Amino acid sequence: MTALRQITPAERRARLGRRHLLAPSARAGVPERVAEALVGLHATDPATVYLAAAARMTHPTVTAIDTALYDGPAPGSEPVLARIRCMRRTMFVTPRHLSPTLHAATSRDAHRHRGDALRRLREAVGWDEHRYAAAEKATLAVLAERGAVTSAELAAAVPALREQIVTYPGKPYESRQRVCALVVGALAAEGRIRRARPAGSWTSAQFRWALAKPFPVLPADEAKAELARHYLSAYGPVTAGDLKWWTGWTLTDTRRAIAATGAEAVALDEGTGYLLPEDNQPVTPAEPWVAVLPGLDSTPMGWRERDWYLDPDHKKALFDRNGNIGPTIWADGRIIGAWAQHRDGHINHQLLADPGREARTAVENETARLTTFLAGTRVTPAYRTPLERELATQPRSCPPA
Repeated sequence: MTALRQITPAERRARLGRRHLLAPSARAGVPERVAEALVGLHATDPATVYLAAAARMTHPTVTAIDTALYDGPAPGSEPVLARIRCMRRTMFVTPRHLSPTLHAATSRDAHRHRGDALRRLREAVGWDEHRYAAAEKATLAVLAERGAVTSAELAAAVPALREQIVTYPGKPYESRQRVCALVVGALAAEGRIRRARPAGSWTSAQFRWALAKPFPVLPADEAKAELARHYLSAYGPVTAGDLKWWTGWTLTDTRRAIAATGAEAVALDEGTGYLLPEDNQPVTPAEPWVAVLPGLDSTPMGWRERDWYLDPDHKKALFDRNGNIGPTIWADGRIIGAWAQHRDGHINHQLLADPGREARTAVENETARLTTFLAGTRVTPAYRTPLERELATQPRSCPPA
């Protein structure tokens, strides 16, 4: 039996600088190129999209990212980026041309989202399918008539959306929620409506809603194979467990999709991994690089198994209790620290390992580049982590641990 080619953690780290546009020579000119390289940008926290793109662009501006997200290249055309719910029922900003594939590959989750919403409304306020469908129809009619509107404006126009339900009854975090959030969320998951410009600044999570052009119907198995190919190209080598976790698929669907790509098996420290045939060659590392990445960035959230780029002893400081990573600092394919924005606007950082004098200088340069991009905007991550909270309250950056 022929032994599998061994790919070391060092070789995996060598791929990141170029594949994920983190080395200065690999940076992109436009935000859509960033989304393409990563398959999608995590968008649960709106600020992540901007900060993730900015970290990988040569001359990032909020205006350039805004344009890619909300303005079509020609009058009447759609933007080059789309904000959709796809992998793991999570919000991503993806290249528009990939959105139908991602939607088809994860559409089972989208339809389940509607079913979950109807179940919750049936239990909480006695809605049936007829009442739910009527609320959907009225919501779509308002959007067709008015264009982009906020959730509050939708609720004002559609009385059924103003009803409230109790979420997590009896729990310490019990709260009340408008029906609007469930109905609109399900329509967005199905691709029938989309998030338009936010009601506030680029850090705002209060979006306007608009009608969306329906996604074309694609065969699910073909879409899964295509999504697996894009993921392997961007993140490979990966284990089946990595792909299963990243997509939210079943293990059966995951294995079938990997097989459909023609991926070749390789040996990783974590077990068997997979690479596309055209990618199964040794790589030359990029020049030394440092990156300052936001919370929930697609690079650290790209694999389930992370020991090859993250010291396990640092996980508790860098992740919240639900597995969401906070803002991180990278050097040559490893997470070496964290950062946070102090309330007065300056960037604090702490190195958890000393990468050397040149890398420390590069960290200072990258935090200065981030400060320039922020231009006075204050950003607080949606998911706070222990070290981020600590750094956000300290007057100046800490020395290496």
